[in-house]
Amino acid sequence: MATSRAPAGSLAALFGAAVLLLAGCGGPAGHAETPATTSPAPAFAWFRAGPAPAGWNVAELPDGTAQLSTPPEAAPAESDPGSVTAETRSPGGELVAYFNATPEQGDEALATWPDFRLDHLQDENGEPAARGASRTGMAFRGGMGSCVEDTYRSRDRTHEYREIACFVEGKRGGSVLIVAAPVEGWDAARPTLEQAVDSYLAE
Repeated sequence: MATSRAPAGSLAALFGAAVLLLAGCGGPAGHAETPATTSPAPAFAWFRAGPAPAGWNVAELPDGTAQLSTPPEAAPAESDPGSVTAETRSPGGELVAYFNATPEQGDEALATWPDFRLDHLQDENGEPAARGASRTGMAFRGGMGSCVEDTYRSRDRTHEYREIACFVEGKRGGSVLIVAAPVEGWDAARPTLEQAVDSYLAE
């Protein structure tokens, strides 16, 4: 810490400098350092749009609006017309991870997507979904998207799922991406589900 030099022969100035020096060395009157504060991570801070890992499967929507990438262990599953779906299941047949892409149905919009998705889940399952993180203005490969993470129970109340649901607009139109897993297996499935979101391609 630098201090001012007092004029020679001035006792008052020397005394004053000493007081200031002591005050600056950890006393209440010193310049105490304030702890650094960290801002919370933004929603979907993990998101990094990029190609799927080598060996992943790619399925294109029949209308040509998007491509869904899924891990090698995920097998194609029954889908609604115009959609593509894949699932990973345990040796006992229990669902581990779910991947789905569906063409835009007409009412989706980037700005209102999180609320739209939660309203849809409530209408479909008869009870509100628990909303988690959400984010708009996400730069996907080939387009822009909005995503929401939420937890909901199936209509028969026998299963509880956690999902990441995104609406993505590309040059040819919009599409909906859903990746999900049972709540009890979410932590294990999450890295793979997030990779599927990262690699989603709007066309």
